[in-house]
Amino acid sequence: MAANPGEGSTDAGGGPVRHIPVLLNEVLTALEPAAGKVILDGTFGAGGYTSAILSGGADVIALDRDPTAIAGGQALVDAHGGRLKLIHSQFSRLADHAPAGGLDGVVLDIGVSSMQIDEADRGFSFQKNGPLDMRMSASGVSAADVVNRAKVAELIRIFHFLGEESQSPRIAHAIEKRRAEKPFETTRDLAGLIEIVTPRKMKDKIHPATRVFQALRIFVNDELGELAQALFAAEQALKPGGRLVVVTFHSLEDRIVKTFFSDRAGKASGSRHMPIAHERAATFDRIGKPMVSASDAEAEINPRARSAKLRAGLRTTAPAEAADMSIFGLPNLASLGKLGA
Repeated sequence: MAANPGEGSTDAGGGPVRHIPVLLNEVLTALEPAAGKVILDGTFGAGGYTSAILSGGADVIALDRDPTAIAGGQALVDAHGGRLKLIHSQFSRLADHAPAGGLDGVVLDIGVSSMQIDEADRGFSFQKNGPLDMRMSASGVSAADVVNRAKVAELIRIFHFLGEESQSPRIAHAIEKRRAEKPFETTRDLAGLIEIVTPRKMKDKIHPATRVFQALRIFVNDELGELAQALFAAEQALKPGGRLVVVTFHSLEDRIVKTFFSDRAGKASGSRHMPIAHERAATFDRIGKPMVSASDAEAEINPRARSAKLRAGLRTTAPAEAADMSIFGLPNLASLGKLGA
């Protein structure tokens, strides 16, 4: 499950947090699991949603890109006699794992999991010294690769767009100067430099390194691109009447989900100056309120839920539309495979 990029024990780069499924009752209400249904959990994590969906009677296909999560979930697979299939896969490829007749539901819980934060050797936490890694899949380009190889202009854009860090130029130039002397290797290497460059003020609610760590994690794992592709994949894989439920934890993710459901709500093309070219049929109808957030009671028990937002849609009979990434207006950032080229 995703962690809230806040401060202290709830920090995206912070200390331990106890795993509690966020907005669980609201997720189940939107999904309506029942016997005979097949629901795909695209972000298995520690199996919180999956366990509850299985208890509701539905069969589950669960995905996770983290091999550690897959290994940890085998006991749950064994306990449910074939009702749970656990697959090592990115959720952007969820349509590849759907049954021929389609899915009755898809749930996505976006972001880094509390288990990943707790493991110092994964490099997600700046409060736990470890390798500057941050790879959810444990393969590919690491955060250290980005920090040590990306051009200053690339780092500025990454920190600005994905971390919403106002001090991006100052931090990026400081990184360039420091890495010329010694490459960054650990989380404390980077967090320590950021603390010096942008010292914490009394009014600051979060650690100075929070936004940069968030930006690096999102970039290394292509989290926004993965989410956008997963929404398109769910549109293809859900049968009419199927339900898509997405829980996000910061504004960048929520904006993508909100944009997707708004775009798929059906509207006429053209403009007020030109005749209507054609009507677009809705591929999703809204389920419940446009957005659901955690109650004060849940936020008190589970601080990670404070920034959580749930949006849900009901698949109509209209055919899936083209997977047009331009609707999201995502920034054109450096390619992971061509850093510094």
